[in-house]
Amino acid sequence: PDFGLSARFKVLIFNVATKQGEAEQLVKDAIDIGYRHFDTAMIYRNEKEVGSGIKAKIAEGVVKREDIFLTTKLWSTYHRREKVVETCKKSLSELGLEYIDLYLIHTPIAYKEGDDLFPKDSNGKIQTIDVDYVDTWKGMEECVKLAATIKPVVNQVECHPYLNQSKLIAFCKERGIVITAYSPLGSPNAIAKQTTPAPLQDPKLLQLAKKYNKSVAQIILRYLIQHGTVPIPKSSNRKRLQENFDIFDFEISKEDKAAIDALNINIRICDPSGKDDKNYPFNIEY
Repeated sequence: PDFGLSARFKVLIFNVATKQGEAEQLVKDAIDIGYRHFDTAMIYRNEKEVGSGIKAKIAEGVVKREDIFLTTKLWSTYHRREKVVETCKKSLSELGLEYIDLYLIHTPIAYKEGDDLFPKDSNGKIQTIDVDYVDTWKGMEECVKLAATIKPVVNQVECHPYLNQSKLIAFCKERGIVITAYSPLGSPNAIAKQTTPAPLQDPKLLQLAKKYNKSVAQIILRYLIQHGTVPIPKSSNRKRLQENFDIFDFEISKEDKAAIDALNINIRICDPSGKDDKNYPFNIEY
């Protein structure tokens, strides 16, 4: 497939990390608005709903399957190479679709296998196992019937004005890797802390929103696109879904983009468990 992502569809990706029972209607609404790239995951526990929403709009004749670019992810308790293909097939079965466009490793850290998706010891610490993510990747390659020849084409990372990932974006761009930006508007409710800075309330971004006659969310999403990423905003509100989509009728000036760049403080909202694991991803310079 063509991994131009947002360029391919001229739309934002819609992240479907939402409550069970909400995803099907949200996907339908998003398709009606014009979204064509949907990002879900096994751990969101809503693949069936996402697939149902897509299939409903296909049945209505609103879209064809080839109009949709669908991403899902391999969860951390299924990292052993021999588990990958069967887990991918399980996601396909849940989605009720014939293929997935993009399959990601959700995190580089392998959790203890079993029914508990967040296995913890008696001290509440996540239990990990010694599975190298390179072996996991080989299992991912088997999903597309190739062997050890597939370069990653997408790196999905947290990215927003307070963590703008400039160095990583440049690194990936040199290698033809697309950055998709999750949590582009700041804290997901599930992991937000009272002390976590909120980009949506930033004085500079509020000033720019007034200047461009846009919402702060629209300023952030437009900035992230011009910054070289494909943002995946999440919302359970149809009005905000529409607002997040309406960002292609303006451009942030070079000077204002530089002002947003200056807001970067390298603060990470989504800090995964497993800090003692050898594959913990944030111990390297990127």
